[in-house]
Amino acid sequence: MSTSNIVALNKENFYDVTSTENKLTIVDFRADWCAPCQAIAPFFDRLAEEYQDKLIIGIIDIDEQRELAMDFGISSIPTIQLYRNGVMIETLVGSRPYQDYKNLVDRNI
Repeated sequence: MSTSNIVALNKENFYDVTSTENKLTIVDFRADWCAPCQAIAPFFDRLAEEYQDKLIIGIIDIDEQRELAMDFGISSIPTIQLYRNGVMIETLVGSRPYQDYKNLVDRNI
């Protein structure tokens, strides 16, 4: 996690982070053992830098935050959710090309 707008999420900070005004939040449900999750991880570092003032990247390790993953019905990883003002507005499941994640942000900013 290279930039200050990448945050490890848990039950205690999830709502506060995803409700940040004037910023979108991408929530990345992942696991260390998941090869597709590791393959797309650099994409989120890149987005964090490119959209520094407009985007927060929240990382949820489903092994460490099982209850949170269950609360959101995560059954496949990577699962990417996009939030605005605490409301989930889009979900992408599975590994995608970088441009798909960039487009997700661009169409919602």
